[in-house]
Amino acid sequence: MSEQTTAPIMRTITVRCSAERAFRVFTEEMTAWWPLDTHSRALDREGEGVKAETIVFEGHEGGRVYEVMSDGSEGDWATVLAWEPPHRLVLAWKPNDRPAEQHTEIEVRFSPDGDGTRVDLEHLGWERLGPDAEEAREGYANGWPRVFDQLYAAAANGAAD
Repeated sequence: MSEQTTAPIMRTITVRCSAERAFRVFTEEMTAWWPLDTHSRALDREGEGVKAETIVFEGHEGGRVYEVMSDGSEGDWATVLAWEPPHRLVLAWKPNDRPAEQHTEIEVRFSPDGDGTRVDLEHLGWERLGPDAEEAREGYANGWPRVFDQLYAAAANGAAD
């Protein structure tokens, strides 16, 4: 295994719901909180009038995470590497057309914390992206605070539409 050279991104939030609900919102209800208008594979086909409609999260090891577009096509985002509801999941994250081996990893852990749940997200494996590692990491470092800390937290707390 190669030595990690690019620091992982670590995010931690606490949501006002059970670990079961927090896990379900992160997986089964991803369409409700993920900003498909700004973060989707369909954006690559914007000139064709194609839009992202939903996210499918296959809840098992080896399952896919993908978006379904308005023309019925699919765009892969990830493969589920570990599926341990409601405590942990790990994704081989690759929401683009890079070769399969050029994925990063996202691990999300759900731990009871008083009346709520602590949710820890770790995004690592940037070195697999070669010369694009630092730029990709910077983009996600700027994106996760909105997507995870704000949008996901609001959905898990029941505040999202």
